[in-house]
Amino acid sequence: MNSPLEKSERPWGRYEVLAEYQTHKIKTIWVAPGKRLSYQRHEKRAEHWFIVQGEAEVTLDGVVRQVHAGEEVSFGIGVLHRLHNVGTEELIFVEVQTGTYFGEDDIVRIEDDFGR
Repeated sequence: MNSPLEKSERPWGRYEVLAEYQTHKIKTIWVAPGKRLSYQRHEKRAEHWFIVQGEAEVTLDGVVRQVHAGEEVSFGIGVLHRLHNVGTEELIFVEVQTGTYFGEDDIVRIEDDFGR
């Protein structure tokens, strides 16, 4: 397998970019037990998550639901979203972003456990 295009450590875990094209970007994301991503939205991309390992609580525009390995979550541009690893093992998911821009600066954080 090819090396990731980009790797980044985050306070909640880490991610690796597997592929990036003009119309989409693919990442693998690892979230440590008990950690959660910021409650955020994007102005230029939608996201589709496929849960590979673990269990999570997902919030989409204020609606909370549980997801487990083998399940998927999709949401459009502008939808507020958050993922929280509620399990005891590392949560792993694959994220496919679609849209017109995939930079990390297209994140509007509403709430963040790490003060970002």
